[in-house]
Amino acid sequence: MKEIQAYLDAEVEARNCVDELCEERPDPLMIARRTMDQHHALTCALFAYGSAKAIVALLASFNDDLYDLEETFLRKRLEGKYYRFQNTEDIIQWFCTLQKLKAVGGAEKVFMRGYGENSLLEGINTLIVALYELNPYRSRGYEFLIGKPIVSIAKASAMKRWMMYLRWMVRHDSLDMGLWSGVKKSDLIMPLDTHTFNVSHRLGLLNRKQCDMRAALELTETLKRFDPSDPLKYDFALYRIGQEKLG
Repeated sequence: MKEIQAYLDAEVEARNCVDELCEERPDPLMIARRTMDQHHALTCALFAYGSAKAIVALLASFNDDLYDLEETFLRKRLEGKYYRFQNTEDIIQWFCTLQKLKAVGGAEKVFMRGYGENSLLEGINTLIVALYELNPYRSRGYEFLIGKPIVSIAKASAMKRWMMYLRWMVRHDSLDMGLWSGVKKSDLIMPLDTHTFNVSHRLGLLNRKQCDMRAALELTETLKRFDPSDPLKYDFALYRIGQEKLG
């Protein structure tokens, strides 16, 4: 494991720079960092599924003022806009929901109502429940975008997009924005996607065969052996290693 840690530490150091976020290697974080705003970042994180190029193209098309426009103007600005599972109405309603979230204090405030010692998942659940309570609109695409509260860890998905959002909000370096305070980096859970899942298996960091919440928790605990206070500093490096087929 010492050799693996040395390899990952070197990758973390090499990739912790703004040059990692570029048009040649697109990532939704490059769009999120343009405004350094927690609600813009939430949009970037939750739409982050599919090809990185398509994600970035969609996110770049969302102007900053969408977060403050009345619904009538939102409809004009977003007319014809869609993305995979989300149709135009889903996207319009998402921005309506975000406006209501801002009006009740914002994402961080709502998350912190549920978060406590070792209760990161309760913080996520509290925020997800609040998003649904703020807007009665429902559709398959809208619900896919937000996800569902975790009822049982044994049955939960890895919730990669939510875990990535929290990484952006809590950690602070050349990549992550660190816009929130009060959440421990050691409480964060790895944003497990296909690239990270596969490379973690190849490196011997993960045993579980299913890419789910249990696997995300297992990988997080393994990485805490390398850095107990900040296990997710390895996330972006592992993702890039898998994406670039280096590991």
